[in-house]
Amino acid sequence: QVQLVESGGGLVQTGGSLRLSCADSGRSFSRDAMGWFRQAPGKAREFVAAIDWTGTVTYYTDSVKGRFTISRDSDNAKNMLYLQMNELNAEDTAVYYCAATSQPWSKLATGTIDCWGQGTQVTVSS
Repeated sequence: QVQLVESGGGLVQTGGSLRLSCADSGRSFSRDAMGWFRQAPGKAREFVAAIDWTGTVTYYTDSVKGRFTISRDSDNAKNMLYLQMNELNAEDTAVYYCAATSQPWSKLATGTIDCWGQGTQVTVSS
């Protein structure tokens, strides 16, 4: 079964950190580009970060550069994707979605997605 399952969301204070995880238990996307999107209340879903299948190329939207780090681990039984989020602020409050694409990672950033996760809520309180 092809699915992506996120975890790690929660409530954190401004300036705090969270680490999101996304499990591709079937290793369906271990050789595909993956990434994170987010959707705040009343807003459209937006791109956050992408990583190529080798894990060596990463790309971020400007608002998270220097604060968020995307990484992946495809060497174990599961293909795992991570998003380390530091210096969180209220504008980071959103549902965060894991995504994968068989296209180049640059296509993921523009919304060419083969599979979405179900999302995990991140709430940053002041």
